[in-house]
Amino acid sequence: MPWHPSHDWQPLTSGTGQATGGVWRTPDGEVVKRLVPGVQDPRHHAYWERQALVAESGVVAGTAGLRAPACLGVERDADGITLRLAYTPAVEWAPEALAGALGRFAGSSVAEPGWGAHDVLRDRLGTVERRGGWGSLDPSPAIDELWRRRDRALAVLDRLPRVPTHGDAHPMNLLGRAGDDVVAIDWEQFGLGPTGFDLGYLLLAVDVPLDELVAAHGGDVAAVRCGAVLVAAYTVVSRAAWSLTQPHPGDHVRRMLDLSAVVEEAASQV
Repeated sequence: MPWHPSHDWQPLTSGTGQATGGVWRTPDGEVVKRLVPGVQDPRHHAYWERQALVAESGVVAGTAGLRAPACLGVERDADGITLRLAYTPAVEWAPEALAGALGRFAGSSVAEPGWGAHDVLRDRLGTVERRGGWGSLDPSPAIDELWRRRDRALAVLDRLPRVPTHGDAHPMNLLGRAGDDVVAIDWEQFGLGPTGFDLGYLLLAVDVPLDELVAAHGGDVAAVRCGAVLVAAYTVVSRAAWSLTQPHPGDHVRRMLDLSAVVEEAASQV
């Protein structure tokens, strides 16, 4: 019999990963996430089973700074995986506090699992290249330089320390609180990546200057800043270029313009 949600489950809006087939809250307060088969490569950023493996393994159940909700069960069937998690009430976090939590998480000792996301930005830029690059943009010299020297930028990131990364550190995923730590959802892109990776994603979603986020994050300031700048610049320009091919572009181009200084700094690094 095909899997289907119970009639008394309340649909939730969180959970937009490529492998997510729906998210619900049950009457007794559990969160049920349905995962459907997709990308099979365990190292790809969108590997379909990763969220279940993160929950089952407990690899980030008690890490400092950032941790996953408690896992209440993982059920596999012929059509997918049903993941049951403790509900995470949303709390308000200042961006600087989120940056500090990401810094503590990056300093955690986590063994890299064989199914952890690897080379996320390289995978994403490969997809962009197959789709024609940033051709929809009228490139500035800095954007043109970034595209031409993307392999050099990836090599710079490869030389940075590898640290635990959530992979999609948007405030909507940095949701709950456990003391001074953040309870984060949607661990689809978890793995070890270049230091500053998560901070780069946070920078794209908040209106706090880079200097302040880097200071709040802590660690090796130069390395963290380098990683954050490169990840943020390549991501924001890729999003802007993609948005211009869509019927409703949204605010990605405006965000790219807001972060023009970050784009310029990234160009200077490569």
